[in-house]
Amino acid sequence: MGDIRGRLKDHIPNDYGGLKDRIPNDCAGLKDSINDEYYMRLALNMAASAAGQTGINPMVGCVVVKEGRIVGIGAHLRRGEAHAEVHALDMAGAEARGATVYVTLEPCSHHGKTPPCCERLIREGVARVVVATADPNPKVAGRGIARLREEGIDVQVGLLEEESRRLNEAFNKYIVTGMPFVTVKTAVTLDGKIATRSGHSKWITGPEAREAVHTLRHRNNAIMVGVETVLADDPELTTRLSVPGLHPVRVVVDSRLRIPDSARVLNGEAKTVVLTTESADASRIRLLESKGVEVIPCGGGPKVNLAAALAELGRREIASVLVEGGGVLNGSLLEAGLVDKLMLFYAPKLVGGEAPSAFAFPGPERMGEAIRIERVEIERFGDDWCVSGYPAKT
Repeated sequence: MGDIRGRLKDHIPNDYGGLKDRIPNDCAGLKDSINDEYYMRLALNMAASAAGQTGINPMVGCVVVKEGRIVGIGAHLRRGEAHAEVHALDMAGAEARGATVYVTLEPCSHHGKTPPCCERLIREGVARVVVATADPNPKVAGRGIARLREEGIDVQVGLLEEESRRLNEAFNKYIVTGMPFVTVKTAVTLDGKIATRSGHSKWITGPEAREAVHTLRHRNNAIMVGVETVLADDPELTTRLSVPGLHPVRVVVDSRLRIPDSARVLNGEAKTVVLTTESADASRIRLLESKGVEVIPCGGGPKVNLAAALAELGRREIASVLVEGGGVLNGSLLEAGLVDKLMLFYAPKLVGGEAPSAFAFPGPERMGEAIRIERVEIERFGDDWCVSGYPAKT
């Protein structure tokens, strides 16, 4: 039985830490592990399976259980289409009556692109609804829960709430502020360098880490770089996985419109947006627009106003941005307090010298004023490590 346990643990994702350790070494105690948390974790896994597909909508999973059997499962797969509860209830059919429903986000109570899920739950006659977290939108939070309780349905809220909130951290920010969730990702050597002194950077990390980065591209609405990265590396900024992935919107920060006409990021493979200033050359703007590029002036100064730029992206329904720029763009965003999450992929290499660093900004004079990173986690990818965390908000 021990060998079976070991193989089973290998198939459980790292996202829901602690679950692996609950797999019993023998059959004794297995029955006790089937509980509310077990089904909610299954719902969370269902939700996570659609990462990158839902646009500005949240990832939501749902599991319907009747008399100890799973009778329906579902996930929200695409904005404007059926929600997770609808898919799960359709699968359950008549078995939904008297069942318990586990859902990772409060069922909606309003008519949007789809009918309200709480009314469907009421109509199907479910007996109990377990909700991981309330809707973060202050305009609707709690209404779906209240509506279910009005009809006498037993509703429990808060089971695995932190896991659910983290799964939808981009949605949670966007729905409240209208601003995209910004993740800065960079590959660095152990001494914090992103290239050699000559600017050569291919490749710092190994294939496993690079594949993980392409998964991040698949899961984010947009990918952002500075024009210096385009000039130095001529990246395509698309998603390349062993199976087809979703391409993010490609965003280039280019104050003086120095992007070359032949740049691969202009190849039409995916939508491209160029962020510039109000003083940018009008003829260059027209040329880029003729190639299908959207050019957005952001501020009247010599450099792109990054806060204004992110607000413009939010207005275009871009809820998450993966930054893969150089040290200047990374440092500017961090210094301005515009970074929500950091993902630093460290390779066991040293280059020393005057090589560029991951974050180029003046920085504080005293160590006590350094930007602190909270909720730090470390994950291994081949020979490399990803250190992730969240800059502390002051």
